[in-house]
Amino acid sequence: MMNKTIGFIGCGNMGSAMIGGITASGLCAPAQIIASAHTQTTLDSISAAYGIQVTLDNTEVARRADIIFLAVKPYLYQTVIEEIRDITENDKLIVAIAAGISHSRLDSFFGRPAKIIRAMPNTPAMALEAMSALTPNEHVTAEELQMIITIFESFGKAEVIPEGLMDTVIGVSGSSPAYVFLFIEAMADAAVADGMPRKQAYKFAAQAVYGAAKMVLETGKHPGELKDAVCSPGGTTIEAVARLEETGLRSAVISAQRRCVEKSKEMGR
Repeated sequence: MMNKTIGFIGCGNMGSAMIGGITASGLCAPAQIIASAHTQTTLDSISAAYGIQVTLDNTEVARRADIIFLAVKPYLYQTVIEEIRDITENDKLIVAIAAGISHSRLDSFFGRPAKIIRAMPNTPAMALEAMSALTPNEHVTAEELQMIITIFESFGKAEVIPEGLMDTVIGVSGSSPAYVFLFIEAMADAAVADGMPRKQAYKFAAQAVYGAAKMVLETGKHPGELKDAVCSPGGTTIEAVARLEETGLRSAVISAQRRCVEKSKEMGR
């Protein structure tokens, strides 16, 4: 069990998913986590769900936590950092979870050397199945980076990447659960159209997606090879795949994901 106090400034969808993942994993006790939010309603909900400490005061989180996760909207970063920068000692770790805010901008907000790790997890953290990317600045030691990796791996998988790939990560894993949810919903809609009850349709569709993803990760085989193994000659699956190609599934996904990356870059300018 980790012997650090972890602080969250911001308890929106991403912050609450991470808190849920950390507490569910047993990496640290709920009493070791303190979080702030804009409204007491949000704090009451988070406290009831996870049993953590809560406060409306961002500076209290900054004072008490050894590791501070900034999980607010990107446009609030400068305001929040200006609020806490004078009370965050240099030995505290700052983990910034926001699209489009570079290390150089974060440095300018703090106005002094600070130990900062940019991170991009995703909401499957709640199910202990997040995919997270981490990129530290030059002030973070190898031991400190490993501690943050341990936190992120408590609710999924984590990879250290160069900062130049962070926008790409936002497209391929940060935002992509939304694409997958849309795909599952569409598959379930088709099953409902063919007579299956809605609740059952979601279970069939979601488990199929989950199982297919596990096959990619666990077999190490190319997705195309796994797809070919399902497509019997003259069978039902190849008919479906052919229709998906005709209607542009592949190009739609590539186009949407690249637009997501482009938007992330625009936010960083």
